Amino acid sequence: MREQSPVPRERTLPRERALIRVLPPLLLIGGVCFDALTPPEFTAAPLFAAAPLIAAPFFRLRTTVAVAAASCAAVLTLRMTHRVGGADVQVVTELLTMLTVGVLAVVINRVVRRGDARLASARSIAEATQRAVLPQPDPRIGGLDIAARYEAAQADAFIGGDLYAVQDTPHGVRLVVGDVRGKGMGAVSAVAVVIGAFREAAEQEASLEAVAQRLERALAREGMRRDGLDAFEGFTTAVLAEIPRGADGIVRIINRGHPEPLLLRGDGRLCVLTPSEHALPLGMGDLGTWPDRADETPFPPGTTLLLHTDGLSEARDEHGEFYDPATRLGGRIFPGPSGPDALLATLVDEVRRHTGGGATDDMALLAVRRPLTPRD
Repeated sequence: MREQSPVPRERTLPRERALIRVLPPLLLIGGVCFDALTPPEFTAAPLFAAAPLIAAPFFRLRTTVAVAAASCAAVLTLRMTHRVGGADVQVVTELLTMLTVGVLAVVINRVVRRGDARLASARSIAEATQRAVLPQPDPRIGGLDIAARYEAAQADAFIGGDLYAVQDTPHGVRLVVGDVRGKGMGAVSAVAVVIGAFREAAEQEASLEAVAQRLERALAREGMRRDGLDAFEGFTTAVLAEIPRGADGIVRIINRGHPEPLLLRGDGRLCVLTPSEHALPLGMGDLGTWPDRADETPFPPGTTLLLHTDGLSEARDEHGEFYDPATRLGGRIFPGPSGPDALLATLVDEVRRHTGGGATDDMALLAVRRPLTPRD
């Protein structure tokens, strides 16, 4: 266990949406001004044509039709007002152009709306999957304050290979945070296997070491059922934790090749929970068998345990520098029952700023705080 001394540390809202909302009327107004201030042979038709095309993907059908009608009316009115030789041909040509652009804008609007509907359907399915596989734990379990977050690196993706679970058992509150090798539905399937095995073993096994061995056997069975590469190389890094009941004030940790948990004390000191013996990830028992040994660490009131996946510790900025949660959190405190939530919200916000919103890996976070008093 390495202890960090306190180191005090210290998003612009996107304006694109506001700009898009005012762009169609600005193009119409700009076209009228351009036509009024230039000789009759000059035309503002490109500005009038752009307005409905810009409105189509971002506005409802009614608004898109209204912008297209306004473009046609503006062209017709301006051309009839500034008639020159051959103007009739120019009026007809530009009016047909505006009508064609208007029809095209309506088609684009319908295609985009159907795509949005399909995306919304896929999004709700993903949300339901996440709730089923990774349900949000209660904020209070076994007298402890709990918070969990799953942040997907890919937009509109809700769940991948990262996992967490909290279980209140006769042996105390048991937790797991892990990262399954791979992506896609195969990883989601493995996540379900790990969490299912953990919940069963956490209730039945008397020791945390026995829980780890149950997960090892569950992943071995899953690997035998798979075909191809994953049957031989599938594995899961994980940290298992156990907080016994009573006033002992300890936490037991087993680390199977996972990023090291952090312990944030109430006075701002931070401890990195380095395992006394490094072990292979779960699912790699074919390479060798070593007995699991849980490390015990004091977990006094006011202390918060942070478990996370490498999406946090390996988040890079534009210069390739990793986000270091131990350095960033040293000297900071997150008191009260809402402390775990505040801690995770801070981490998510800082990682977004550190990566410029371009994180490349999912991130699972789990924070557990032992309150100062039963109802602090």
